[in-house]
Amino acid sequence: MLRPEPKQYSFHSELYNKIPEKHILRKVLKAVDFSFINSLLESSYCKNFGRPAKEPEMMCKILFLQYIYNLSDDIIMGEASLNLAYLYFLGLNPEDQLPEKSLLSKFRTQRLGESTLDEIIIEIVRQCVDKGIIKGNSVSIDATHIEANTIKKTPERIMKHLGKAIVHTYEQESGTDLEGLPEAPDYKEISDHKEAKAVMKGYLETVLDKVEPKVSTKEVHTAAIIQNARNILADPKFMNQKGVRSLVDGEARVGRKSKTQDFYGYKTEFVMTTDERIITSVRTGDGAYIDGSYAKDLFEETKKSGVKLQEVYGDKAYFRKSILDQIEEVKAKAYIPVSATVYRLDESEYSYNKDSDEWQCSQGNTTVEKKYYKSNRKDGIREGYKYYFELKQCKACPLHDSCTQNRARRILTVGMNTAQFYELSQQQKTE
Repeated sequence: MLRPEPKQYSFHSELYNKIPEKHILRKVLKAVDFSFINSLLESSYCKNFGRPAKEPEMMCKILFLQYIYNLSDDIIMGEASLNLAYLYFLGLNPEDQLPEKSLLSKFRTQRLGESTLDEIIIEIVRQCVDKGIIKGNSVSIDATHIEANTIKKTPERIMKHLGKAIVHTYEQESGTDLEGLPEAPDYKEISDHKEAKAVMKGYLETVLDKVEPKVSTKEVHTAAIIQNARNILADPKFMNQKGVRSLVDGEARVGRKSKTQDFYGYKTEFVMTTDERIITSVRTGDGAYIDGSYAKDLFEETKKSGVKLQEVYGDKAYFRKSILDQIEEVKAKAYIPVSATVYRLDESEYSYNKDSDEWQCSQGNTTVEKKYYKSNRKDGIREGYKYYFELKQCKACPLHDSCTQNRARRILTVGMNTAQFYELSQQQKTE
């Protein structure tokens, strides 16, 4: 039950005068009014029944302290009860009791959702805009890697653990011993990696086939492990070591930091003001997350908070047609380096006239014909345009033999978006 009560400070609160005015927590309280959190989360509490609940505002402030000081649930409760600055920030009297640490976990999982966190960020950023803390009109978009706090295991090891977990959990829940099950193979003795995976998959499937028919409605935990095992085996990425790599953290995935370096964990993508370095919106995905997948949502939330979105900066990973269009939709200008993997054109050899839709080569010849093409390749469908240069001028050109590749004239093949990328590239060179 959420029952707001007026706050009354005791005479012990005079101790808070010892906290310096320059303390970071005093500055945060002056800049941000957290009281909106109570009304935001009001619907997740019962108004008339149940025990009085701790204020959502205070619980969010505890999570805030945990983050900026990197404290666990246990440590934050111990530290906060002794630290005057923490108690002042939480709006408590020095003699007040803190909530049980178990409430923190429940608050995170049962009260806070992804949409609620987005709304909290939007409102805090809006307050920063209203108070003049955020003054700029440019933002940057980027993604960072977060390593999973668990060991990355091979598919063989995971299948072995799943098989043993199914047997052990069933015997514990049912109180009966399973007979006729095979021993878990020692996959480490098998030198061929593919063979080892096949052997362990056969072992796990045998366990599933023999145990699953015996599971009743009473063996809830066993049924959950069996379903998890089925889901893991059904994922084609699993056997290629790109799916689940840990039973402790089943959502982490293998991703790439570069062409030669990978990592195991998550990616967090965010939009941040370039001047004040304040994050305005954020999304988290697994390690295989593709940068820019939620760019549209991030831009819209940033605008919703009141930030004047006029310029967007990003690295080459964001030089994609879809993202450039999204930046244009929010009426901002993109400042993103041209990516050679997306835009393959030698600008020293060719220039483009947008008005006439013509390309000109370094020797002064101009295209006179344009045709759409589409081809099927191993890596997917490729489509674009073929521009044909003027035949007579090509034949008279001194570079004809080296340029035309045994054709009568030069044919310039470009992608669907090459012309747009050329214009953007030229803008970046002149600004």
